[in-house]
Amino acid sequence: MSLKKNRHIKLWMTVVIAAVFLTLGTGYYRDLSASSEETYKGLKVFSDVIDIIENNYVDPVDTKDLIQKAVQGMVQSLDPHSSLLPPEAYEDLQIDSEGEFPGIGIHITLQNGLVTVISPIEGTPAFKAGIKAKDRIIKINGVVPKDLREAVSKMRGPKGTSVVVTVAREGLSEPLEFTLTRDIIPVESIKSLVIKPGYGYIWITNFTGNTTDDFIKTLEKLESGATPLKGLILDLRDNGGGLLTQAIKVSDIFLEEGKILSIEGRLKKNSRIFTAHPDKVKRTYPMVILINSGSASASEIVAGALQDHKRALILGTTSFGKGSVQSVETLRDGYALKLTIARYYTPNGRSIQAKGIEPDIVLRHKTPGDESIYDDEGTIKEKDLRNHLGATSDEKKDGKGKDIQPDSDNKPDKDKKDILKKKKSREMDYRMGPLTVEGLQSDNQVMHGLEILLSYEIFKDKIKP
Repeated sequence: MSLKKNRHIKLWMTVVIAAVFLTLGTGYYRDLSASSEETYKGLKVFSDVIDIIENNYVDPVDTKDLIQKAVQGMVQSLDPHSSLLPPEAYEDLQIDSEGEFPGIGIHITLQNGLVTVISPIEGTPAFKAGIKAKDRIIKINGVVPKDLREAVSKMRGPKGTSVVVTVAREGLSEPLEFTLTRDIIPVESIKSLVIKPGYGYIWITNFTGNTTDDFIKTLEKLESGATPLKGLILDLRDNGGGLLTQAIKVSDIFLEEGKILSIEGRLKKNSRIFTAHPDKVKRTYPMVILINSGSASASEIVAGALQDHKRALILGTTSFGKGSVQSVETLRDGYALKLTIARYYTPNGRSIQAKGIEPDIVLRHKTPGDESIYDDEGTIKEKDLRNHLGATSDEKKDGKGKDIQPDSDNKPDKDKKDILKKKKSREMDYRMGPLTVEGLQSDNQVMHGLEILLSYEIFKDKIKP
């Protein structure tokens, strides 16, 4: 390595490390020149280690890659949700926030090791071409995608450009090949259906930049039906979260006053109380909110706010327990830093961090043919993650988290894992494709929620206070 190149890399390394230290705390404006001597000693050790690796490691190394991994390790040691975002990851985050992206218009997941279509988005190139739910994507432009991220990356591209997607479809012996022209695709986060006249079902899959607007439009459509809306089931199961602002706005739709959420950080500027505002449209019909162990962050904010205000009944199983707030700071070369800056609390002052929202009615999800006795407590939650934050700043951080052991020879444990795997597979089959009344009728949690709403309608007329 030339001396000139070495100097360039060392300069880049110093700038990156300085940028990270300057950015930590999102606006702390901490100047390295005023830092303690220990900080300088640590940076000198870091520089020495890079020198030794560059000159003596058995194989050639990419110094830039080493530094990126070192910074990532430092940030991720703080908690599970702080991280250095490489350009592609930061771009994905921005797309989720903006509410649209250039692509072909399909929801995909990784099922049994294969990239699988959950559903095409109506009106998009994939939908018009005839790609269907459960299609297995085996090639993109003739290349087998190695993982979900690569599949997404290859299918996205500038509007008007083409991409060839090859799929295997159940029942067909030969694969199908689709040549699709990319277009601007809206990020859909809302699905809805009228389960029964007067009773609506809305599923929020995640909270993106357009979730609140789409949610209001969906509500207005349900409310303007032939039968006035008498009750609503809001499905937040497996909703991993999203934008804090959108969760607050969705909660505000059903609240007239009082706290929605309070966030408390180490710095005063990272602490804030969000309150409800009177709505032009008064929505007083009863609500049932469905949650499970996959309901996290923004979805827990909505469930917690409406539960504390006694505006909705929560049904299902305890949520994930992510009660922390992250901010994103832009760095050089397309990188960004996602950093935990605060914990959030429900209107009644409850911390959700590593605890989750506990439902008013505990009912695990079962599909037809599911005779297992296990609930979703076998899934990983916030409290199981290494270095997860405590519920309050006074609680000691758990550096280890819960020990998550690989498959063992213990038969009950293996049986439980097998059953949970099959259960998840059945749930995925149910959620693939467009929503149908028949599909919802096979969901015991949805139907129990409907029974509660129907009972409320009967009781309110029969029983006087």
